[in-house]
Amino acid sequence: MELDLSILLILAAVSLLAGFIDTLAGGGGLLTLPALMLAGLSPVQALATNKLQGTFGSGMAAFTLWRRRRFRIADVRRAFLASLIGSALGTILVQVMHTDILEILVPVVLVIIALYFLFSKGAGQVERAPRVSDKTYERALVPGIGFYDGFFGPGTGSFFALVEVALRGRDLITATARAKALNFASNIASLALFIAGGKVLWATGAVMVAGQLLGARLGAHAVIGGGARLIRPLIVVVCVAMLARYLVTTLGSGA
Repeated sequence: MELDLSILLILAAVSLLAGFIDTLAGGGGLLTLPALMLAGLSPVQALATNKLQGTFGSGMAAFTLWRRRRFRIADVRRAFLASLIGSALGTILVQVMHTDILEILVPVVLVIIALYFLFSKGAGQVERAPRVSDKTYERALVPGIGFYDGFFGPGTGSFFALVEVALRGRDLITATARAKALNFASNIASLALFIAGGKVLWATGAVMVAGQLLGARLGAHAVIGGGARLIRPLIVVVCVAMLARYLVTTLGSGA
C-alpha cells in the first residue's frame, strides 16, 4: 500500500507531536492510530505500523533520559524483562481473545489516574517509601501493564508512571524516565510479533519514525527542564482525552 507524499508528511507531523506528548504523559497513540486509520490502513496494519513508530519513540526517550542519568539500567533490568514478557503474552492472546472487558475497565482506570494526579498535589514531588515490594512490582504490576500494552495499548505510559509514583514512591521525573524504559520493552515485544506476522507497512512507518524520534527527544528534554509542573497537568489532560475518546466511540457504536 502506497500513500501520497502529502499524507506521509502529515503523518510525520502527527508522529512528532505524538512523540513529544507520549514522552511526558503517554497517550501519543491517541493521535497516531486514528491518523493511520484515516490514511486508509486496515486496523491490524495501523496497530502494527503504530507500534513500529512508537517503539522508536519510546526508545529515543528512554535513551535520552538514561544519558541524562534519570535512571540506571541496573535498576530497571528485571522490570524491563518483565514488561517484555508480559507484552509478548498480551500480543499473542489479543489475536484469539476479545477485548470487550477492557472497553469497560480502561475508562475506569483512566479516571483514577486523572483524579490521582489532579488532587494528589504532593505526589511525585519527592521520593517516598515504596508501598509494594520489589517482587510484587516486578512479578505482577510491571508484567501486568506490559500485558495490557500488548493486548490493547492506550495509556500504557501513564499506567507505568502511576505505579512508579503511587506504589513505588518515585518522584515524577524519575517515574516518567523509568516508565519510558519499561514502555520501550513492551513495545519491542509487541513489534517483533507484528513483524513476524507481516503486518507492518515499512515505508509509512519509516516516515513516522523520523517524526517520533525528534518528538521523543524534545519531550525527554522537556521532562528534564519542565519537571513535575509540566508532566502532571499533561497526564491529566491525556487521560481525560482518552476517556472522551472511549465515550465517543462507545456512544457512536451504540447509536
